[in-house]
Amino acid sequence: MNQIKIFIQLTRLDKPIGFMLLFWPCLWGLTLGYNFNLSIEMYLKYLILFFLGSVLMRSAGCIFNDIVDKDLDQKVKRTKMRPIASGKISVLQAFIYIFFLCLTALIILLQFNLLTIILGICSMILAFSYPFMKRITYWPQLFLGLTFNWGIIMGWTSIIGNISIEPIILYLGAIFWTLGYDTIYGLQDINDDEIIGVKSTSIKFKNSVKIFVGTCYSLCALCILILTIFMEVDKYLLIISMFFILSFVYQIKNFKPDNPKSCLVSFKNNNLTGLFIFLFIFSFNF
Repeated sequence: MNQIKIFIQLTRLDKPIGFMLLFWPCLWGLTLGYNFNLSIEMYLKYLILFFLGSVLMRSAGCIFNDIVDKDLDQKVKRTKMRPIASGKISVLQAFIYIFFLCLTALIILLQFNLLTIILGICSMILAFSYPFMKRITYWPQLFLGLTFNWGIIMGWTSIIGNISIEPIILYLGAIFWTLGYDTIYGLQDINDDEIIGVKSTSIKFKNSVKIFVGTCYSLCALCILILTIFMEVDKYLLIISMFFILSFVYQIKNFKPDNPKSCLVSFKNNNLTGLFIFLFIFSFNF
């Protein structure tokens, strides 16, 4: 029972916001493709597969991140009790978990077409490179955006079988979304990160962080609205976009850079934002 508890802590399964932020872009891309291929059976089947894949790859990513950051985590108040940093589990055991999680994810990936399989394998390169970015650039959040939203392209190709301008526009918007929410998230550790030398957009823009996040969210919304032009969406459906736009406004208004709790609340609000963007894209069918 104790090992199960450690595994849950290690993979953050007790914090579903992580895998949901990976799953929403997959669902957006899948739903965007559904507009061109109205096969409900395929859509629902792939929805389940992408959800399982998101949980598995997010779990593997968390473990690898903790292995790479073991020494850093020991110096940060919020992370020093993580299983690897605190010595509850060995690095070897952690790598064994990663192997089985990735193997299971690969089995799921093989259910898709060849292009989607290739894209999925490429995404693993991004996923396992991300933990090193905070050591070499102030833009690890940008790299996370490239990684976390790759599912938009995969969701689209799983149904359509090729790459087009529509998912690329949505992918670009989602990158700005991640840049915004992960900057908010990074504010929780900004003091410790500055001491130990870790880089982030939270640190780079600490004196104008609300302006930076607001700009990112505005560009995200703009990309999604541009997408509606390519999709020839009925102008009356644009009213639905107000839900995710207002969720952006709510976050910007409510997070306080010097209050970690408010930052965490605003960050978690992005699960709702992901849902609102999904509903907006789904409305394109009407």
